Amino acid sequence: MAAVTGRSVVFVTGNAKKLEEVIQILGDKFPYKLVAKKIDLPEYQGEPDEISIQKCKEAVKQIQGPVVVEDTCLCFNALGGLPGPYIKWFLEKLKPEGLHQMLAGFEDKSAFALCTFAYSSGNLDEPVLLFKGKTPGHIVSPRGPRDFGWDPCFQPDGYEKTYAELPKEVKNSISHRYKALKEMSDYFIQSGTPKE
Repeated sequence: MAAVTGRSVVFVTGNAKKLEEVIQILGDKFPYKLVAKKIDLPEYQGEPDEISIQKCKEAVKQIQGPVVVEDTCLCFNALGGLPGPYIKWFLEKLKPEGLHQMLAGFEDKSAFALCTFAYSSGNLDEPVLLFKGKTPGHIVSPRGPRDFGWDPCFQPDGYEKTYAELPKEVKNSISHRYKALKEMSDYFIQSGTPKE
């Protein structure tokens, strides 16, 4: 098993806000230091798990060491789970208003946010580990600040506010990213180093 060198792991992101949120959620119990690095990964197609594994393996080839990659999906139940892993492109073209309008002809506005963190020790002969979090909610007319993707149009179940309107601490305690990171953090804290 390749040990995590210098106890740091490369988190593949060019988004400073995302790194900040991830570090905040992981807290000080996470046994490794996350170091952000922006690299261009191909936009793979397929199911979320397959995409995460492919992205992680490609990141290992470029980084030559332990890596964590994240993949986020926003899945509309009325559309059979789409846009799913393609949410980035839908958001870019349609903005949060357009995402809400996509469901105009459907009674079912339910959706779920899915986050997958994929970890590799840097050894491509070892399996990629997947840690997933899912938060159910609804797509609503956008409300709140516009600085974090589709947050203004996603209202988690049990809340009257969208992700964008919720205080950071509240969002970070219920979000799909929080749930996936908690699963990853628990795994590493319990095992110390990734298992074979």
